[in-house]
Amino acid sequence: LYDPIRADSRQRYSPRMAYELHYWPTIQGRGEFVRLALEAAGAPYIDVARGSAQGQGVPALMRLLNDHHISHPPFAPPFLKDGELLVGQTAAILHYLAPQLKLVGRNEQARVWTQQIQLTIADAVDEAHDTHHPVGTGLHYEDQKPESLRRAHEFCRERMPKYLRWFEAVLLRNPAGSRQLVGGRLSYADLSLFQLVEGLKYAFPNAAQTSLAAAPAVLQLCGRVAALPKVAAYLRSDRRIAFNEQGIFRRYPELDTP
Repeated sequence: LYDPIRADSRQRYSPRMAYELHYWPTIQGRGEFVRLALEAAGAPYIDVARGSAQGQGVPALMRLLNDHHISHPPFAPPFLKDGELLVGQTAAILHYLAPQLKLVGRNEQARVWTQQIQLTIADAVDEAHDTHHPVGTGLHYEDQKPESLRRAHEFCRERMPKYLRWFEAVLLRNPAGSRQLVGGRLSYADLSLFQLVEGLKYAFPNAAQTSLAAAPAVLQLCGRVAALPKVAAYLRSDRRIAFNEQGIFRRYPELDTP
């Protein structure tokens, strides 16, 4: 049972029951963006596939995923169960959770803008993934190496810098100051940008260093996120799965083109 409830009266959120997060137990993947939001808010949750109690583990995830009686079935993990409500897709999960976790502004403009940033982060994540699986997700990396090299070269030289320049501009143009992406307080987009940057630094250390040198506000934001007490505690804990070569961000040195 992975239930990071804190005995801290200053918790940002105290729901009636724990959320149930369903994601693969051995990788960070897209589920990590949801985990970071839950951890940063101090919200109680069960990482179902990683649990060992009765009714948990990968079989529990698969039973729910393959339940033909669900009227709104999720396409793939991650998905979140909150009571009777089931929400799939990382960006949609965060959009749903954020008002409850106080990780988004109250007005509609802030909510829409935060979601736009999150969807752009999701695009960047997909492009990073496709550097090692450009032909098909059902094929091994070794089956598509020439295509991967070509895709990674373009991603490292063109796409990664373009994304990071845009996030840098968003920070610098924030009317409330450059400490956050939206408004004057932490949002789930800040947490997700931190995770994206961490993934890029793992998978493409040389290319990421070059691109991030031109995005100092992004680097500063990531440093502030990592230093948040609840986030820092999570990053030190065994709940934080290490990056590995089964996840979205994979380190293949030959693909790291500075």
